[in-house]
Amino acid sequence: RATAFITGESGTGKELAAKAIHDLSARAPAAFVPVNCAAIPADLIESELFGEAEGVRGNATKRGGLIRLAEGGTLFLDEVCDMPYELQSVLLRFIQSNTYKPVGSDEELKADVRIIAATNREPLIEMREGRLREDLYYRLHVIPLRMPPLRERDDDVLLLADHFVSTFAEQECKQIDGFSEDARRELRRFPFPGNVRQLSNIIHRITLLN
Repeated sequence: RATAFITGESGTGKELAAKAIHDLSARAPAAFVPVNCAAIPADLIESELFGEAEGVRGNATKRGGLIRLAEGGTLFLDEVCDMPYELQSVLLRFIQSNTYKPVGSDEELKADVRIIAATNREPLIEMREGRLREDLYYRLHVIPLRMPPLRERDDDVLLLADHFVSTFAEQECKQIDGFSEDARRELRRFPFPGNVRQLSNIIHRITLLN
């Protein structure tokens, strides 16, 4: 049931790691619900997470949020450091009590949801500079997991490149046997600032153009 906090640069596979944690847990039969906190407008994120009572913003019926959708499973809060500071206290209360109130409602609801959070920033710096609540940080940071950038992963880049070229060749109906030694040297040498996402993009493109 413990919360986990995944850190790492953009493109390192934080959501993939969160999904693996979910799939290998007793919660696997229930939903894995990813939420990009940076992509939801600040004035809507509370409604998206906790739902709304009837009449809020003109809706004719009450609306369930993502927490209800994740019941029994995992809620993945990506880019949690982008969550509005005032909403972080509401999230903290939910983590502490497993209870919440939909926006515009006095009804208190319970939910059995595991939280996994992630950020591409340095959470300690975000906390010290006042963008991440200290109490929320310590609630989330029970199981820390750092996803290393591709440039720190040695020959993993070759394993991933082989996987991607095989996958994309099959997907695009191409006959490709693999990489030349020169190509493998270049793959190993390149720093990939966009990490695994950039590698996947490059391999998909060269598969299409080969």
